[in-house]
Amino acid sequence: MSSAAGTRRIALLVEYDGTQFVGSQSQLGQRTVQDTLEAAVMQFTSEQQRLRFAGRTDSGVHACGQVATLETSTGHEPARWVAALNRFLPADVAVRAACEVTTDFDPRRSAQSRRYTYAIEDGRPRSPLSQRQAWQIEVALDVAAMSLAASLLPTEQCDWSAFSGPLESGRSPMRTLQACTVRRLSPHRVQVSMEAESFLPHQVRRTVGALRDVGMGRLTPQAFAGLLDSPPASVGPAAPPQGLTLVAVRYARGMVDWHDDEDVSTARGEL
Repeated sequence: MSSAAGTRRIALLVEYDGTQFVGSQSQLGQRTVQDTLEAAVMQFTSEQQRLRFAGRTDSGVHACGQVATLETSTGHEPARWVAALNRFLPADVAVRAACEVTTDFDPRRSAQSRRYTYAIEDGRPRSPLSQRQAWQIEVALDVAAMSLAASLLPTEQCDWSAFSGPLESGRSPMRTLQACTVRRLSPHRVQVSMEAESFLPHQVRRTVGALRDVGMGRLTPQAFAGLLDSPPASVGPAAPPQGLTLVAVRYARGMVDWHDDEDVSTARGEL
């Protein structure tokens, strides 16, 4: 893929609270992250651009490491893009960093992996202040059992259709999970982390939903691992979207340079 003569490609590191968005990808008549960012670009540059994203997030899902690219014929420096776009963006989406990339850089196809985390609050009454950012479960979860279950998932390429939502015809269910971990961050907060080159629709949320059942004693770790052999789209129900965050998209060294700002370390996977 190449840009038109005289244009540059700018990469943006984007953070958003997905609560009031129907997802990242443009949808006619709906509020999306893509349309919101494109409107801000239009206000800043008077250029009508279509942004490309590293990954698609569903309604209610958040991001602090989403990567988007756009084409521009302007000469604005990366820091100017950050300040200007944030001036035009609403409070629930922001550009955290920007850099110029080569014209053949594609935020989706160039990515080596995506990392998601899922937040669970457990063992106490629900909290209205954090209900938009975590799945609230009033019983205490057995995190040791959940961690064991996660460790039993294969890390070689295999068919993940049981953990996927319905797939369109011709789409491969084969994926390679690079890592899945469960840990307790505090007495009432659990984090599930998953990383792969790419995920199937709802794969992370269905995995978390099944891990919750392990934590509640409804599934053994071994039975959880055996769910891979279940029929397509049968594992679930999926965990709700508000606990899920796209935290990092990894690229080959030197492909994207956000500089050394510690605030954007999630883009390099330094979590």
